[in-house]
Amino acid sequence: MIAVDGTKVAANASRNENRDYEQLAREILEEVKAVDAAEDELYGDARGDELPPEFATAQGRRGWLREAKQRLEAERAANPQPVPRSRPKRLKEAKRRLDEELWTEVRANQAYADYRARGRMKDGRRFGRPPDPYRPPDTPEGRVNVTDPDSRVVKGLRGWMQGYNGQAVVNEQQVILAAEVETVGADFGHLEPMLNAAQSELAAAGVTDTPEVLLADAGYWHGEQMERIVDRGIQVLIPPDTSRRRTTRRNWDGGHYDFMRRVLATDRGGGLYRRRQPMVEPVFAQMKFNRGLDRFRRRGRGAVRAEWRLITATHNLLKLHRHALTAA
Repeated sequence: MIAVDGTKVAANASRNENRDYEQLAREILEEVKAVDAAEDELYGDARGDELPPEFATAQGRRGWLREAKQRLEAERAANPQPVPRSRPKRLKEAKRRLDEELWTEVRANQAYADYRARGRMKDGRRFGRPPDPYRPPDTPEGRVNVTDPDSRVVKGLRGWMQGYNGQAVVNEQQVILAAEVETVGADFGHLEPMLNAAQSELAAAGVTDTPEVLLADAGYWHGEQMERIVDRGIQVLIPPDTSRRRTTRRNWDGGHYDFMRRVLATDRGGGLYRRRQPMVEPVFAQMKFNRGLDRFRRRGRGAVRAEWRLITATHNLLKLHRHALTAA
């Protein structure tokens, strides 16, 4: 039996450093003006970008550019998309991400418009009334954090924070089988990927047993993923309703929803699900409160993922150490 859950961990960034597109553009322009003024004072009439003598020839420039491109490709391959150290570069990276999101939205809108223009759905049926006209905004919407562009505003136990969603899969002995970091606060959609990660880690460790029961809270309810997991021979126990709701969610009646409610109301189903919280919640409490994981020290999803996996690995080493002492 395994359980999956997530916990919010603060990023190495402040919520006050979130900027929209207009704020980013204004700050970038101010930075450019300051750099120009500093260069004018330093170089005088010279532009400040004159090439050294060894690069003044065409052959030297080509060789220098070729080596620079090779170094850039090597750096990207070794450390994909790190967070820049200088603030001006982080500002430009944040602006680039907003531009990229708008570009994706424009492309998706055009693709949908072309799809509707054909007059028929993929299964051959005709469309009903034409869709409401939609025009993407002229400038990107949303906000990006200029300290850690990968982090997001997420809701934790004590309110909203700039952070990440640390995911973990644990077994009944509170050993962490898989760990991942997500940049969205919701747990929806992470059920099957976390199970796949856990089974991959088990296979790498030489464990051939397949989990029989997968436990998760209501935030992981994803009908299609749950069906695929059941087809793999794993029983999934997830309540369709959160413990804080006194009534069912709107349109969450009948079918799989009522079936799961009936399963969890049985002694067998309810008894299994009640083991979820003692399996996974103490793991997060141990790391966050006993070991002092109040926030990540590194920036960027790749670096934060490495930090999260290091912490979960040392959690397992401590479990192994205590187990060895107890056995002795």
